[in-house]
Amino acid sequence: MRFAVRPADIDETPRADEPPRDYVLRLAREKATVRAEAGEVVLAADTVVVLDGEILGKPKDGEDARRMLERLSGRWHEVLTGIALAERIEQIPGGELRLVSLVSDVVETRVRMARLSGEEIAWYVATGEPSDKAGAYAIQELGALFVEGIEGNHSNVVGLPIPGTYRLFTELGYDLLSFRDGLSPRT
Repeated sequence: MRFAVRPADIDETPRADEPPRDYVLRLAREKATVRAEAGEVVLAADTVVVLDGEILGKPKDGEDARRMLERLSGRWHEVLTGIALAERIEQIPGGELRLVSLVSDVVETRVRMARLSGEEIAWYVATGEPSDKAGAYAIQELGALFVEGIEGNHSNVVGLPIPGTYRLFTELGYDLLSFRDGLSPRT
């Protein structure tokens, strides 16, 4: 069994009036289907931080990261991850690939950020860690210093909800429990 990481080049601009849940689900599905090749199973995901119904993406710069962290300070917010699993295993006449199966889901976790001082925010932004993280923090790194509470799945906040991913593989008929012996397609 071989694994490959291939970034999907899709337009990630939210559509007008698109709810955050629909947005992450759409992106995960598009990423999975655009990269699926014959004989492959493709796993794709997209994670966003949502505060007061607004998506907080990756900060544009340090000042934007500071603003996001100030908004999150002392508050609960949601982390949504859309996950999709696609199989594209049939090639039809003309060379096109036919999508055989697509399963997907959205996992939500609530996170409470500690009340942050200006000094703490400045220190964290100066580490550079917030620069490429949705919501300007990483729970799996230094950002963990500032997370006071979590309701739901921790791996979802990191960016890939493992239990949800397991459920999707099971739904397609893959036995991940035999992974140590090599992935068993279709139980």
